[in-house]
Amino acid sequence: MDSPHGAAVKAEDFGLKGPRGWAFRGVDVDAAPGTLTAIEGPSGSGRTCLLLALTGRMKPTAGRAEVAGLPLPKRMGAVRRLAGLGPVPGVNDLDQALTVGEQLREGALLQRRYEGPLRALLRPPGSAGKAAAARIDAALDAVGLDPETLPKGLRTSVRDLDRLEAVRISLALALLGSPRLLALDDVDLKLSDTEREEAWELLRSIAASGTTVLAVCSQAPEDVRVVRTEPGGKPADPAGPAGAEDRTDDDTKGADDALAEAGRA
Repeated sequence: MDSPHGAAVKAEDFGLKGPRGWAFRGVDVDAAPGTLTAIEGPSGSGRTCLLLALTGRMKPTAGRAEVAGLPLPKRMGAVRRLAGLGPVPGVNDLDQALTVGEQLREGALLQRRYEGPLRALLRPPGSAGKAAAARIDAALDAVGLDPETLPKGLRTSVRDLDRLEAVRISLALALLGSPRLLALDDVDLKLSDTEREEAWELLRSIAASGTTVLAVCSQAPEDVRVVRTEPGGKPADPAGPAGAEDRTDDDTKGADDALAEAGRA
């Protein structure tokens, strides 16, 4: 059963096949509300496509899955509304032309559009700006980022952020909508060992607050529950080359094709 905030994520024999092969297949997921789960595997194994399918952004073609009791793909729209998407390269990149403050205010403005006209009409005049500012402050606090630590505060250009700062801003944007499920890609990409530990500790704290977290990575910490993907959607074979013979070029290209399509959506 779901908690009041976090969403349970379940999948059985889950898969997505594109024109040139499987992006991923045969994946099982069982993430309880308010837990942190890593999606681990080599590049090209469909990790990002699995993440997007579980958040209602890509349509699966095999198996069964549900988020907060909502079946996929039948209720993809409803799942998208409760799932926040953190950094996913090529899908929701930060705007390099904006400052941090502009990026956050734009995110808050977009969130207001999704709240619906009735709620907006009930707000007293002048309250929208205060509500947006409070929401931004809460999101920054949740990701552990004090704008005063940035070179120019909120006027710092997005292009001048280091990798971990950019991850924090992307997560803050996702948290503006108070999602029940938070998903992000490549959490350990281009981070030092110390920064990687900081990133995982941040995700643990978000999960501890009640939000279910799915994070794609190359290698997860030992204490984090792992769901693995493999090229061609097949389990790794400890014998090595014999397992590789079962995979096709089309299988490994399937994930790239599906991800490119998601980026154009």
